[in-house]
Amino acid sequence: MPSPTSLRRSLPLLETLSIGAIGGTLFTVMGFPAGLISGSVLAVAIASLAGRPMTVPLGLTRIVMVIVGIALGSVVTPATLKGLTDYPLSVGLLSLSTACIILGATTYLRLVHGWDRVSALFGASPGALAQIVALSAECGADLRGVVVVQTMRILFLTLGIPSGMALFGLASTATKGLPAGILASPLTMLIMVATASLTAILLARVKFPGAWIFGSMIGSGFLHGTGLVEGGLPWWFTSAALIAMGSVTGSRFAGTPMRLLLSFLLAALGSFAVAMTIATFFILLTARLVEVPVGDIVMAYSPGAQDTMMVLALALHLDPVFVGAHQLARYLIVSLGNPFLARILMKRDAKSAAAD
Repeated sequence: MPSPTSLRRSLPLLETLSIGAIGGTLFTVMGFPAGLISGSVLAVAIASLAGRPMTVPLGLTRIVMVIVGIALGSVVTPATLKGLTDYPLSVGLLSLSTACIILGATTYLRLVHGWDRVSALFGASPGALAQIVALSAECGADLRGVVVVQTMRILFLTLGIPSGMALFGLASTATKGLPAGILASPLTMLIMVATASLTAILLARVKFPGAWIFGSMIGSGFLHGTGLVEGGLPWWFTSAALIAMGSVTGSRFAGTPMRLLLSFLLAALGSFAVAMTIATFFILLTARLVEVPVGDIVMAYSPGAQDTMMVLALALHLDPVFVGAHQLARYLIVSLGNPFLARILMKRDAKSAAAD
């Protein structure tokens, strides 16, 4: 029987997941696109800002990511893998888009809000939030401003993309996965879980970016893409994982004072508008050059956290292979490029200070 101490420690987690489930269920009943993830994010974020102790332990977060990765991989078929030949061009355009977003949003934060060069760079960077936070602390950037702007961008995308895609009818044209009625056999589920978990653990050992969700997706996608297995996880199991992932995203607002949040809100809105304007231009350009459903391109080019974008891709029935490849590409560009850019900007600041 659990001790009173262990029960007290689990209360914040139970409260977080309960609030996430209420929000996700409410949004789903209201017919909101990707309601499970969007509703749970918003509900937990509001509770966090209200001072409730919203939290999801790292161990549980990783388990949820593996489950979501298995679900993502289960919609891969041999037919979806044929689109790999289109990726070089679209990944190249994504790289250019990422560079333009960083340049445009950095310039906005500096000129309009007076941010220093390094803080503006980290606040403008699309994705790789954990690396951005670590670099901000190491380089002496305005950590609070960077975190608020980055987190608000993720929230805007999580809530805005499903509504926008539904408004323009893009979700309905997206690539469909396995029919909802196809359920894997118990033995198949065991094989999927074992393969996906092993792949995720191996990638985590070698510090592969997004190892838990991408590793499990690769393992599950290999089994389904090669035709070795068929079927997916129970719908209620995947739905619970989506709610938990939304709760993880919403809990990032925990401990953020409302006054601090409001002080950076304009910076977050402005930089987000700049980033999405640039991303929209490249989405339209790519849609003309690459024969891929527009909904897939929108999700692949949206400058959000890769785990959140992958979950939205699952919820909106988009092609996880296309979206995953591009989200990973941008993650690598940001993760590898930012340290060098930050060093250059810090040297310039040091020279300017010495000259004064």
